[in-house]
Amino acid sequence: MLRRLYTLLLILGLPLLGVLLAWRLWHRPEYRDRWWQRLGLGFAPVPRERPCLWLHAVSVGEVVAATPLVKRLQSRYPNWTIVVTTLTPTGAERVRRTFGDAVTHYYLPLDLPWMVDRLLGRIAPRAAIVMETELWPNLLAACGRRDVPVVLANARISERSFRHYRRLRPLMAELLSEVSCAAAQGKADAERLAALGMARSAIRVTGNLKFDRERRAVGAEAPDWRSGWGATRPVWVAGSTHEGEEALLLDALAILRARWPDLLLVLVPRHPQRFEAVRALLDARGIAYARRSAQQWPTAAMPVFLIDTMGELGMLYEAADFAFIGGSLVPVGGHNALEAVDHGVPVLTGPAVSNFREIYAALREEGAAVMVDDAASLAQGIDTWLTDPQAAGRAGARGQRWMAENRGAVDRLWEVIEPYLAGTGPAACGPVDERLSGRPAEA
Repeated sequence: MLRRLYTLLLILGLPLLGVLLAWRLWHRPEYRDRWWQRLGLGFAPVPRERPCLWLHAVSVGEVVAATPLVKRLQSRYPNWTIVVTTLTPTGAERVRRTFGDAVTHYYLPLDLPWMVDRLLGRIAPRAAIVMETELWPNLLAACGRRDVPVVLANARISERSFRHYRRLRPLMAELLSEVSCAAAQGKADAERLAALGMARSAIRVTGNLKFDRERRAVGAEAPDWRSGWGATRPVWVAGSTHEGEEALLLDALAILRARWPDLLLVLVPRHPQRFEAVRALLDARGIAYARRSAQQWPTAAMPVFLIDTMGELGMLYEAADFAFIGGSLVPVGGHNALEAVDHGVPVLTGPAVSNFREIYAALREEGAAVMVDDAASLAQGIDTWLTDPQAAGRAGARGQRWMAENRGAVDRLWEVIEPYLAGTGPAACGPVDERLSGRPAEA
C-alpha cells in the first residue's frame, strides 16, 4: 500500500522531474550521455545463454568500493555477464576506466514500475547486488516478482539517515523485506537496519569494502608530480572541496605562506561544474596558480595548483605530504579519508563529518587525523606538521597500519554472495550476532 502511494506521488511529480532532467541536460553536458536510459529506454538485451549478475553502484565512491568484488566475480565466474548500473556520469566514467568492455554499463532508470521492469527484462539477472543503501521501492519489488535475490552489500545507515528513515519505518520495513541479505559495514549499521524492520536473521556484519580498495595502476603516461612542482617543495592536497571551503583554505594558505613561502596548496574541487568558480575565486584574490587542464606546472611563484580534471586524486595523495578532506568545513557531512590514509598521508578534516563519523573518530584515536574548525586552526595543524615532519610521517604510518588491520571485508562479503550465485540460497546470511569487534560502522 505504501509503495503504491509512493508510485502515485512519483507519477504526479513527473512534469517537475521532466523539467529538472531538461535543465540538467542543458546545463550539464555530461548528463546527455545515454539520457534515455534514465527513462527506461535503450537497454540492449544481454546474451541469455550466459547467467547475468547485476550490480548497482550510485557513483564513484561505490564503484571504487565494489571494484575488488567485481574483479573476484570475473575471476570466479568468467562465463557470467556482469551489468553495472550507476546514477552519475562520473560513476559511469569510473566503470569505463576500470573495466572497459569487460562489464556492461547502464544508467539506472527512474523508479517507476514500467521503467525498472524494462531494465530487468533486458538483463534477466540471476542475482542483484546493491551497494550501500540504494533502496528504491519499485526496483526492489520488481526483483521480488522475478525471484531475483537482492544482497545489500557494504550496507550503511548513517545516524542522520537513520533519523529520517525512522519516520518512515513502515515503508522501510516493506522495502527491507525485499532484500535477501544485508551485509552491513559495522555493528551500528546492522542494529539500525534491524530497528528499521529488517529481520535479524537476514543481516550479517562483514566490514567495510573501502578498506579493501585497490590502488589504481599508474600508467606510463601518469605525471611525475614531485618533479613537476618541485621535489623538495612541501605539498598540501585539499581533496573533494565544496563551495565555501576554498576561501577558508586560501585564508589558511595566506597565514602559512608568511612562514613557509614555498608551500604548495593543491586544490581539487569535488564537482567538475565548480572548476570555473574556483578559478574565478583565485583570480579575484590575485593568487597566482597553475591549472592541470592547461598542462601547466606551478612555479615557485605560484602557491596554488588547481586540479580542474578528474580521476587523479589518488595519485595526488600519494605525492602529498598532508591532506585536507573536503566537505567537512561546510555542512556536507565530509568525504572518505581512506584513500589518503592508504597512501600513508596524515589528514586534516573539519567538524562536519556525520557521513564518516566513526572512521574519523578511529583515525583521531590512532593519531592519524586532526580535526580543525576554521582557517586559523587549519593553518596551525599544517604548521605543526611542517615544523616536525617526522611526527607527520609517524601519523601517516599509524593510519596506514590501522587501515591494513581492517582489511578482509571482500572475503566476508564473498561468503554471503556466493551461495546466491551457486543457487544454494541464503544459508550464509545472518544472524546479526555474527559481529566484528572494533570495526568502524561508517565509511
